[in-house]
Amino acid sequence: MSLTVGLNCCRVRALGYSSALLPWRPSIGLITMPKGCRFRTRASGRRKVLKKKQREEEEAKSEAAISLQTSADERFSVDENPADSNVGIVNPPRGAVIQACTLTSGLIAALGILLRQVSHVAAEEGLPVVDCSEQVSFGFEIWHLGLIFGLILVISSSRFLLLKTWPDFRESSEAANQQVLTSLEPLDYLLVAFLPGVSEELLFRGALQPLFGMDLKSVLAVAALFGILHLGNGRKYSFAFWATFVGCIYGYATIASSSIVVPMAAHALNNLIGGISWRYSSQSFKALK
Repeated sequence: MSLTVGLNCCRVRALGYSSALLPWRPSIGLITMPKGCRFRTRASGRRKVLKKKQREEEEAKSEAAISLQTSADERFSVDENPADSNVGIVNPPRGAVIQACTLTSGLIAALGILLRQVSHVAAEEGLPVVDCSEQVSFGFEIWHLGLIFGLILVISSSRFLLLKTWPDFRESSEAANQQVLTSLEPLDYLLVAFLPGVSEELLFRGALQPLFGMDLKSVLAVAALFGILHLGNGRKYSFAFWATFVGCIYGYATIASSSIVVPMAAHALNNLIGGISWRYSSQSFKALK
């Protein structure tokens, strides 16, 4: 204690002051931090705050990325279910479906009748044009019933196998059926099955195929056109392939029978069987109802 006080007194005298004028204060334990140390402490505190903010920002970004990935996984899991993937498809009301089916079928049938009539008149005038009405008539014989039954059996069983083994075709068929058939009543299925079946066969197998020639090339060309026109409204290339395959079968049946009635009846009945099967087996229809 005396040594410390003496040192303080000597330090004061050295500065030119008298120790008697200053009150005595013990200096034991008093430590004054230099200015540079205080600056370094503040800088270190700022760095800690900045690091803390950076960690918080990185944590927020990682949480946002996890939430986005989770939502994407949820959307993907929804898309894996065909019944749920078509939830966003707008289903038109019953009246709109019937009106569109009637109008479209009427226009297709009118075009087929016009082509057949023009070809008939041109052939009678001596022009080098095939008379469609002579190549493919509306005649019907008893043995045609067996041909129609065979067409229904082959096409319906092929559709069933493709629905079970080809996911893309199953999704396309589901989307198309849901859009057209969901809002219909049971008796409406007769209308939407027979009108397109009759009108489409009248145009493609009753007019276009005879004009192109009653041979293999004509069958394939008309069937390919028939398949391409079945794209859209949720139907993918798998459905176009299916329509092309069906068109080839109807084309061969037209050549074998020389009657447009055979493909018309088979097409309409296959449409009806497919629609009824979807109505009573589709999970989408049951969920929407």
